[in-house]
Amino acid sequence: MNIDLAVLGRQFELYQAEYEAAALRVLRSGWYVLGPEVAAFEQSFAQYVGRKYCVGLNSGLDALTLAVRALGIGAGDEVIVPANTYIATVLAITANGATPVFVEPDAYFTLDAERIEAAVTPQTKAIMVVHLYGQAAEMDAVCRIAEAHGLHLLEDCAQSHGARFAGTMTGAFGDAGCFSFYPTKNLGAFGDAGAVVTDDEALAKTLRMLRNYGSEKKYHNKLVGVNSRLDELQAALLRVKLAHLGEVIAERERIASAYLAGIKNPRIRLPEVRGNANHVWHQFVVQTEDRDAFQSYLASHGIKTVIHYPIPPHLAECYASLGHHEGDYPITEHMAKTVLSLPMFNGMREDEVQYVVETVNAYGRDV
Repeated sequence: MNIDLAVLGRQFELYQAEYEAAALRVLRSGWYVLGPEVAAFEQSFAQYVGRKYCVGLNSGLDALTLAVRALGIGAGDEVIVPANTYIATVLAITANGATPVFVEPDAYFTLDAERIEAAVTPQTKAIMVVHLYGQAAEMDAVCRIAEAHGLHLLEDCAQSHGARFAGTMTGAFGDAGCFSFYPTKNLGAFGDAGAVVTDDEALAKTLRMLRNYGSEKKYHNKLVGVNSRLDELQAALLRVKLAHLGEVIAERERIASAYLAGIKNPRIRLPEVRGNANHVWHQFVVQTEDRDAFQSYLASHGIKTVIHYPIPPHLAECYASLGHHEGDYPITEHMAKTVLSLPMFNGMREDEVQYVVETVNAYGRDV
């Protein structure tokens, strides 16, 4: 049996008629950028997260980058960020001339709140928390620290659509919640797309200008902006998927439950779920000390896996100028050497899930 990490076409097939109707509605409308579909999606998604405003953008990276810019964070400022995040989180900081200050993760792959205060300096302007793999970070502690030090709080929610901490949706805690709708996400578009949610009317207004060349009125440019507009087609398709997001998450929870209950191999460490949070399982990430051999073994049995992420940002070639070296963040570096994401996608059949479980459990007996 061959099982890919993700098969996006199956999720499309679940709601195919609705997607096709939405696409045709846009095509026939003659309005393709910043129109009624975008406005309707922004309203629905803001309501879903529990925020007043949503600004649709063309990617999750732009959501992060423009949120940092809109908050006035730039050269000479520092932003605390988890060391084990995807590099996009860090790119958003450095794109604005600010400096990332890395902090190690906790056992749940999210920013370790107990390590944050030691990283705060007079130059610190914000904490950027990342709800990695679909699990909420420890937001009560993070919020307390941000408030105590007068810091902006940004949430990278690129992988946490629908995840909650203590009953509150990720994206609803900080100054801004930044989302990616890349096709593989739980709330994925059919191309690149992103959004920022906030309760700050002035911040939302600034973001709307930044995404559209810095203008409120055509040809009247108040800010140095960019072209980062969510298009009508993606917004219409996202509206369909948002209406089914509860079903999408429930299915992923069932697959994760089957993995958690079925995988019983002492060489494989299963992901932990924080007690006062829920996990929406954007990825199902296990750990093993012989990760590369394990990945090769699974590949030989037709199971595709991916490493999220093999090179931590502080060791990335593009950030050599920051002066970090191997050993600076040992917890993060150990994760990079041991993590592996198993297949997880909507439409995954029970026999495929069971095959993954059985193959993982057999590891060590036929290698």
